[in-house]
Amino acid sequence: MSLEPWTDRGVPELTARVVRASFPKGTLAVRVREALGPLFEDESFGEAFPGRGRPAVSPGALALVSVLQYAEGLTDRQAAEQVRARMDWKFLLGLELDDPGFDFSVLCDFRARLIEHGLEEKVLDLVLERVSGLGLLRTGGRQRTDSTHVLAAVRTLNRMEFVGETLRAALEALSAAAPQWLSALVTADWVRRYGARIDSYRFPKGENVRQEWAEQVGRDGFTILEAAFAPGPAGWLREIPAVQVLRRAWVEQYHRDGEGVHWREGKDLPPARRRLSSPYDPDARYGVKRGSGWCGYKTHLSETCEPDVPHLITHVVTTDATVPDTELTEVIHQGLTARKLLPDEHDVDAGYVTAAHIVTARDGYGIELVGPVGLDTCHENHEGEHFTQSAFTVDWQARKVTCPEGRTSASWSDQRKSSGTPIARVHFTAQDCGSCPEREKCTKAANGKWGRSLTLLPRDQQEALEARRREQLTDEWQQRYNIRAGVEGTISQAVRRTRIRRTRYTGLPKTHLGHVFAATAINIIRLDAWLTETPLGETRTSHLARLDLAA
Repeated sequence: MSLEPWTDRGVPELTARVVRASFPKGTLAVRVREALGPLFEDESFGEAFPGRGRPAVSPGALALVSVLQYAEGLTDRQAAEQVRARMDWKFLLGLELDDPGFDFSVLCDFRARLIEHGLEEKVLDLVLERVSGLGLLRTGGRQRTDSTHVLAAVRTLNRMEFVGETLRAALEALSAAAPQWLSALVTADWVRRYGARIDSYRFPKGENVRQEWAEQVGRDGFTILEAAFAPGPAGWLREIPAVQVLRRAWVEQYHRDGEGVHWREGKDLPPARRRLSSPYDPDARYGVKRGSGWCGYKTHLSETCEPDVPHLITHVVTTDATVPDTELTEVIHQGLTARKLLPDEHDVDAGYVTAAHIVTARDGYGIELVGPVGLDTCHENHEGEHFTQSAFTVDWQARKVTCPEGRTSASWSDQRKSSGTPIARVHFTAQDCGSCPEREKCTKAANGKWGRSLTLLPRDQQEALEARRREQLTDEWQQRYNIRAGVEGTISQAVRRTRIRRTRYTGLPKTHLGHVFAATAINIIRLDAWLTETPLGETRTSHLARLDLAA
């Protein structure tokens, strides 16, 4: 397809007259067109289309349809039908009433082109630029961030289901690509084992029998892999995606020795972050948070929260389900820097905050990162009154620590955690601690060379951590931090309006693109509500909670 930019000459006269007569109060599409004009120009997506070939459908129109698709929760087919049937959509797109629209499959091709050329963020960038031009979005102020889980478009599998379904998927692909080659390898027993979808209720009963079944699947998988990767004319079979997934899964799940094929167990298994969870979506991972597990992804939404402007989503990050929030703090700041939308204050929950993040945000980006940090705790065996780390005085220049009873540390050694974080280990002698009248409040260390020990972060981080611990106990800080809770409403709106909690697509790139479309749709909805002075919805309260409040 080639791009032949289409110049928007405004809404056709007949379309405008009919739509305004039919919708005197307007609709979302009508009001967006009247307030913002044409949102997306074809030239913005020019690099995704070659200069030669048959003319492509306007990418600007496809981008707008993709956003409206999420705003109204439509499938590709339904969105294409709306372009043909809805007058207000034709008004927004600047089309004649008799315009035939386009085939729904064009939307899939458009998304693939955006991903291929790294234009996933383009629609959100263009809307934010337009809103900035209206003076409704600016650098500085306050922003807030939170994440939510996203279910993959595949079912969650246990280990036996996973290996069985992975081998079945490879056999299905090979049956279509090279039926004669596969027929020479398999027997009728294979059809019985892998002919139907692998489900737990079909498994044989008994632990030993199930173990034998899993090992049989392992042997069958190695048979296919050895044949596919053997030298010869059938070498092209190893390039089939399902065979590639089979190879990776078998490395993760099985090992072979002189006695045969065996499950990997315990520490022999790769960590969940690197282990496949489904043969049909290699990017999805199984994550657990607050005791709930899911197979899929996480999305992080950042939004403005100033009282005098609409609250707009400024940044979207999508990761697999195993990535902790703490790894995304600086990524979000880097993304906001690229958009020139860095806030003065960033309100987040505890998952995004460490001492290093507080210092990096302050010194590297000029941001005050507002969020709770872990409390100053002691050994878990302590009961009642005890000395926490804040009770000790640190002399950073002399590299000494003084305890509450006036004794000075005997050693200070610079080390690193397994994660690479620099720390200092400080020890007091067993002689000092053993004769201390406050020993029971300080340490449970057994008799040995050392008594109480402390772990200190680098000075700037340690001081920032202690300052935050003191600050977050005050009522003033709590009242200031209350604004963070508003991001829960944004996630709720995204879930209810755009169904962001269940991805439509397989793969991380497509899932992220869908989240960008969803965030852009929420921004347009909120901008429309702001322009029409629609009041914000109230926090929902259950009948029981209302009864309790009334009492």
